Amino acid sequence: MRCIPALEVVAPCSSSGASDGLRGRAPVDSTAMNGVIALVGSGEFTPAMDEVDRALLAATSRGRPCVAIVPTASWPDGEAVFQRWAAQGEAHFAALGAVPVPVLIHDRASADDPVAVAGISDADLVYLSGGKPGHLLAMLRDSAAGAALRAAHARGAVIAGCSAGAMVLGGHQLRVGGGRFPGLPVGWQDALGLVPRLVIVPHYDAIPETLVAPLVLAAPAGALVVGIDEDTALVGRDGVWQVHGRGRVTVWRGRRRERHRVGSTVSF
Repeated sequence: MRCIPALEVVAPCSSSGASDGLRGRAPVDSTAMNGVIALVGSGEFTPAMDEVDRALLAATSRGRPCVAIVPTASWPDGEAVFQRWAAQGEAHFAALGAVPVPVLIHDRASADDPVAVAGISDADLVYLSGGKPGHLLAMLRDSAAGAALRAAHARGAVIAGCSAGAMVLGGHQLRVGGGRFPGLPVGWQDALGLVPRLVIVPHYDAIPETLVAPLVLAAPAGALVVGIDEDTALVGRDGVWQVHGRGRVTVWRGRRRERHRVGSTVSF
């Protein structure tokens, strides 16, 4: 699966990570380094994220960036939902001038399929959409697709995750069942660790904050609990981040709570 624009036969999509194009961040040289990461609370593939997604595309330094759309987290909701998220992501990024390629990973066999792995390996931006975080983590942990995602990040590709897609990028992830929010006792599992130390809580403004208290108290030693409001993104790399979108980002450092609004810089 080579990501080459339709009717064009030059310059396959490969990533150099030459510049991030984000507000408040200086360009970087072509030396290999971890790429920009976007942690999104909700709103993937909607107009609410247009500004953020344009900045992420600019971060690739490509005229027509190659975007891998990975709707894996939605697979437990059925084939129709899975295909709808893939199509919505494809339409959204095509409208922004990118070259989107759906990467249809739904089980471990497809997570090790060379075609799916190539779709991630060739991408300038990899986007993990929402759904069930446990399923997404199971498909990417210790699979060829998961290894390709880590390699893409290491070579400078942009990695974006929304809702469940954001949760799996942290250092730890809640063990959740079918409910919207876990009950007690809170359980944890190691996530992909592209953003070490962080525990990501998406849809934060849609959850009563009193329900977050047990999560904060039970967080793994050294972890920071980061709540991201709906239609809001935390974007950055290497410990320095900026808030984008309509809402806030809440950072719990132990029992101390910080609020960060749009344009604020957050350091971890």
